[in-house]
Amino acid sequence: MKSIDEQASAWTEAFESGKFVRKSSEFRDSISKGGMFDVESGRYHLYISHACPWAHRTLIARNLLGLEQHIGVDVVDWRMNPDGSWSFNPDEEGATADTVNGESSLEGIYNRAFEGWNESRSIGTVPVLWDKKHATIVNNESREIIRMLGQFSKEGFGNGSTLCPPELVQEIDNMIDANYESVNNGVYKSGFARTQEAYDEAVTALFERLDELEAHLEGREWLVGNDMGQLTEADICLFTTLVRFDLVYVVHFKCNLRRIIDYPNLQTFVERVLDLPGIRETCHWHHIKAHYFWSHQNINTFRIIPLGPLEGAHTK
Repeated sequence: MKSIDEQASAWTEAFESGKFVRKSSEFRDSISKGGMFDVESGRYHLYISHACPWAHRTLIARNLLGLEQHIGVDVVDWRMNPDGSWSFNPDEEGATADTVNGESSLEGIYNRAFEGWNESRSIGTVPVLWDKKHATIVNNESREIIRMLGQFSKEGFGNGSTLCPPELVQEIDNMIDANYESVNNGVYKSGFARTQEAYDEAVTALFERLDELEAHLEGREWLVGNDMGQLTEADICLFTTLVRFDLVYVVHFKCNLRRIIDYPNLQTFVERVLDLPGIRETCHWHHIKAHYFWSHQNINTFRIIPLGPLEGAHTK
């Protein structure tokens, strides 16, 4: 794993070439039975943003696995600070205070886990999986967090369901890998591009992959497994990007070759996930839209938040 200084240097160099490069997650421990981070109810806590697709993944997994009574959640304000950091604001609808550590910002959480964090030149990201017992961050990589939440089901917590059947692990991983750079990160590479060439490259790859996914979903309900298959981590990881696409990315990130609503199979897929119990309430539309258009002032100078699309136009 790159050091914080190496990450900062790589990010700067990438922006100088006009391309956006996402920094690596710094905390990569795992919850495992009998390990340092054992599987225990009430021990762990999630810090998320409703606006962030990566954090949204973890909230969805928590709900689908029935872990609401076993893992707590706090939510940052949708307004990102000028330096890219997050704050807690219990006065904002949909946001909360830090109910575990009493910090005013997510940076305070990171500083508790890593002494000197505030001088490290890095910014704390969501999601964060916090361990109350050791008072530290277990992990801040969404893909790894949603998989380790499955450990709770294996140990009898939650509703006993799984988002990663053993026989589908490789297929799930391959699908998540195939969608990450082109779609999940692709919208950001398009929106944050600083040269025409970088934008053209990113948006072309994005829509080529969306075209492939549209064809892949013909006659299928889910991304992996047999024709009917079952909902897995791969679906969650794609959904949180697609559900933001027409609401935000088409305009704000210039991903406007087509909308998701123009792809019949992808639109049906989004609606299918939204209709699952416990999913629609994880989608806070105001936090999602207001965050992007207000926080990215380098893209939207006057912080004008669009009125549209009309209610339901992006999700039916």
